[in-house]
Amino acid sequence: MKHIRHTARRALPLAVLLPAAALTAAGPSVAFESGGGAEPHEGAKPTIVLVHGAWADASGWNKVIRSLQAQGYPVVATANPLRSLSGDSDYLAARLKSIKGPLVLAGHSYGGSVITNAAAGNPNVTSLVYVAGFAPDKGETALQLVAKHPGSHLTDDPRAPVPTALDAVPLGGGPDDVDLYIKPDKFSDVFLSNRLDAARANALAASQRPANVATNTQPSEGAAWKTIPSWSLVATDDRTIGTENLRFMAKRAGSTTVEVDAPHAVLETNPDDVTDLILQAAHGSHPRLAKTGANEQTAVLGGAAVLAAAGGTALVVRSRRT
Repeated sequence: MKHIRHTARRALPLAVLLPAAALTAAGPSVAFESGGGAEPHEGAKPTIVLVHGAWADASGWNKVIRSLQAQGYPVVATANPLRSLSGDSDYLAARLKSIKGPLVLAGHSYGGSVITNAAAGNPNVTSLVYVAGFAPDKGETALQLVAKHPGSHLTDDPRAPVPTALDAVPLGGGPDDVDLYIKPDKFSDVFLSNRLDAARANALAASQRPANVATNTQPSEGAAWKTIPSWSLVATDDRTIGTENLRFMAKRAGSTTVEVDAPHAVLETNPDDVTDLILQAAHGSHPRLAKTGANEQTAVLGGAAVLAAAGGTALVVRSRRT
């Protein structure tokens, strides 16, 4: 695993910050969420598809989008429904089929699980980028991966019927139809590691999009990182997935890995580091692939149990606070 440690954010040149309108006419057309890119031509840059995770939306990529577009890359920041891993992956896979030419997929948080499934079988996907994101193996759930090593702050009471950092909201469609929100007073710690000012943290907490229970409990149906080169950004102060869990997944995938002193919401605090890693993937400096079939068994779940119950159905998430 090629491994680079970043202890400080590297500033991008001023030109990167120019608006997309400053792109030269010779550059490829920009692909927006509402439409695909232009007809590909010889030597065209890949379209970069950005997928957000739980408790966020596509606007979290805005700073990264501006930097990528300023360098002439077509960008699609797609909406992630956050309803179920299978449904969300099918949604993205259909979106990818509408885009011509090579694709670089970047997923933050749960978005990593979605790109891992949606990329399977699509020959246009040349690179996967995991931004503090899940990279599950076939048959694994996000729940199992969060439990593998300590570090998540989703709960501080293993006996609580609902994770102490989460609110469970039944939607009335059945016992499994439950949405999970991070409590406003826990959001800054769990999602941001208290790295942003209170006003910004409160705004993000108020605008968070919930994840349905099925996003955490459905097993992955694929593991695209076994056949597609991958890059991983490990946030060293991740209190949502847990830093050691990110390291485990990056190593297993054989990713080119960068470690950044940042919270789980690294898009908010270190967008330049995120952009740099995506550009590495887009430039096609391929790392080695994970050994196909060299799956490590998921550790027996232990430690603190996290329960999210509604309508008599329990979601079990096990995590331990560092």
